[in-house]
Amino acid sequence: MNKDQFVIGVDYGTDSVRSVLINATNGNEIASSVFNYPRWQDGLYCNAAENQFRQHPLDYIEGLEATIKDCLAKAGGSNAAGAVKGISVDTTGSTPVAVDINGTPLAMTPGFEQNPNAMFVLWKDHTSVNEATQINEHATKFDINYLKYVGGIYSSEWFWAKLLHILRADVQVRKACYSWVEHCDWIPFLLTGGSGAGDIKRGRCSAGHKALWAEEFGGLPPDEFFSSLDPLLKGFTTRLFTDTFTSDQKAGYLSKEWADRLGLSTDVAVGVGAFDAHMGAVGGQIEPYHLSKVMGTSTCDILVAPAAEMQGKLVKGICGQVNGSVIPGMTGLEAGQSAFGDTYAWFKNVISWPLNNLLKDSAIIDTKTAEALRNEISARIIPELSRQAQLLPVDTNNELAIDWLNGRRTPDADQTLKSAITGLNLGSDAPKIFRALAEATCFGAKSIVDRFIQEGIPVKGIIGIGGVAKKSPFVMQMMADVLEMPIRIHQFEHTCALGAAMFAAVVADIYPTVEDAMAAMGSGFDVEYYPDNQLKEVYTKRYRQYNDLGKFVEWQVAVKSSNNEHKTYQL
Repeated sequence: MNKDQFVIGVDYGTDSVRSVLINATNGNEIASSVFNYPRWQDGLYCNAAENQFRQHPLDYIEGLEATIKDCLAKAGGSNAAGAVKGISVDTTGSTPVAVDINGTPLAMTPGFEQNPNAMFVLWKDHTSVNEATQINEHATKFDINYLKYVGGIYSSEWFWAKLLHILRADVQVRKACYSWVEHCDWIPFLLTGGSGAGDIKRGRCSAGHKALWAEEFGGLPPDEFFSSLDPLLKGFTTRLFTDTFTSDQKAGYLSKEWADRLGLSTDVAVGVGAFDAHMGAVGGQIEPYHLSKVMGTSTCDILVAPAAEMQGKLVKGICGQVNGSVIPGMTGLEAGQSAFGDTYAWFKNVISWPLNNLLKDSAIIDTKTAEALRNEISARIIPELSRQAQLLPVDTNNELAIDWLNGRRTPDADQTLKSAITGLNLGSDAPKIFRALAEATCFGAKSIVDRFIQEGIPVKGIIGIGGVAKKSPFVMQMMADVLEMPIRIHQFEHTCALGAAMFAAVVADIYPTVEDAMAAMGSGFDVEYYPDNQLKEVYTKRYRQYNDLGKFVEWQVAVKSSNNEHKTYQL
């Protein structure tokens, strides 16, 4: 291997995009750069009360260019640029968009620039709850179970539910929409200069976990499955895809336009894209039957198992099992929680209401001082809540919460579910409620581990990656205690971007396999949390309380949706 062979990993998150420039020889970070989406920061195109979360493609394009150019500048400019051999991209998902026949997102075409329905429908957008319910009911009418590889339940967070909702909701978008494309598939298409929607290489990861593609079906379910659900979907499969590609394969090479924009060569290979957690699992050096937990605003939990050992096994209630979705030759299994860091952020926002709404109008201090004070206190809230909560005793009489603030992803997806906090009294203060919320997220994690084990899939260890894993010893220690398992925290800070860089090294022919890239570029683990066995008994009881409260919440939501207020509840 030549001395200087660099690769770029691009990690699109919910709030920002990060690029890292990595030395492929050893995995060392040469430079990194973050770009916060400006339109997202301004709250445009979103309505949290209606569960609508949309992102403008210009946020993605501007961030892509800005972060890569910044990395190259930090690394020395043209010398570093000349050493770049490959680029790979991961994104959130399912985050699809309507495109025209040229593969251009409709929001980048005349007349649709400000239309949220013409933009990327973010993973956390739940406006298609009704469509997901209809897909689940519809699937029972067919002899073939087309939901068998996505855990048996289709989610409003996924590809087809979002497409159907957009087609129903917006006539203009419906007329202009030629195809429907995941964010992780569109960025490589953009970088390689694709000119037609039919040329987009669809990743195995997104297609299998969110779009019902399966080897057994020979591609997607037939048109009849979708057109009999709603005539608006008739013919869509012909404008989508049959073949899929694993992320160790090339999407192509950098186009001249993008090579010129970035200051790179057209010899730079561009990899097929995938979701952030799947590439993050590779960056975090996943091992068979070890659960990789990417812990950020939500969690995405990834487990890989040799494909031969998964023959005949179907895990119900998860977000899919797909051969090659993480590592070629292995089955990737996905689960997750719809709100994790978002749970803590929600509580922070609630208790920050006076800071955000009253302090600016203070008659005692000037506006500049008020803003500085707001920023200072806001930055200290979660660390101080964590410190105070950690001092509290663990007891079965403590406040108890459910973590379904954004619905439930796994096990058994149901985005209509809501969160709850019980056991409140006049002594319940912010640290106590925060501790209950933290426990709820850990109990949610345990329910995922339990589901894998109940379905015959062993979980031999936990690998923690992502912002919460790196920044919150309080939550990580609690999770180890609740799971009764050690948790290893990966050393690299930007693990998803590192995983993308590892795939870039493979598509650039620097390493022959993903496993080889992991071995050469992985940085190992720097922290490990061990369970406190003295807390085992009390957490076992608390987890039982959590499950009982969850059953009640499910019943309550079901009663509300059916308008049957006289139903008798039994645990």
